[in-house]
Amino acid sequence: MIEKTYDELEARIYDSRAEMGAAAARDVAAAIGKVLEEKESCNMIFAAAPSQNEVLAALRADTSIQWSRIRAFHMDEYCGLKADAPQAFGNFLDQALFAHVPFRSVHYLRDAGRTPEEICETYSALLEQNPVDIVCLGIGENGHIAFNDPAVADFSDSALVKVVELDAVCRQQQVNDGCFCGIEEVPTHAVTLTIPALCRGKELFCVVPGIRKAHAVKQTCEGPIGEACPASVMRRHSNAVLYLDRDSAAEL
Repeated sequence: MIEKTYDELEARIYDSRAEMGAAAARDVAAAIGKVLEEKESCNMIFAAAPSQNEVLAALRADTSIQWSRIRAFHMDEYCGLKADAPQAFGNFLDQALFAHVPFRSVHYLRDAGRTPEEICETYSALLEQNPVDIVCLGIGENGHIAFNDPAVADFSDSALVKVVELDAVCRQQQVNDGCFCGIEEVPTHAVTLTIPALCRGKELFCVVPGIRKAHAVKQTCEGPIGEACPASVMRRHSNAVLYLDRDSAAEL
């Protein structure tokens, strides 16, 4: 493992995706344990993407984690998909983690007959009531975190949750990841936690494998800090760690 530091952000580079995911999961589990030593419950936000498969699988298999003391949130969701659509991020997280371990509670960004604006209002209130301890996130090919693409990212956003229009690079990534057959199938809008909402997390664990993420990783670590690469905000966070494999670190 190779360690590098970029401002406040610590980057750790592993030889493989499996090693990267296992290491991130160990660190997340340790962080959960520390939170639960200090208070009754832990509030966590999870990203939903194929890039998170390894870390989610390792967390699911960790029998030391006291899941019944954890409230789970997720960070973004498409607008307009059918409730049972496999591409829906809530459904992805169900299959990857939520349905396999006994969380204290799971809070979804699903429509359930509500407008996107109503979802934003309800979820914002939940986040205010349950301050976030740990965020497990990734980085998009355009440098986004959650669905904060460069055109809509705002480091000083006054909202915690908002409706956004997805840019073409973000929508194509969903095709590249095998989630949709073509870009015309990818929804154009989504509900997302904002950058300030994510950065409220006391600890950020960012897992980013794969060669298609190499340029975004370089911009995150070595480019200007700003909304042109939303993930660069992690260089200002006092407790953020970036987990990479050889491919995603190729341009560093």
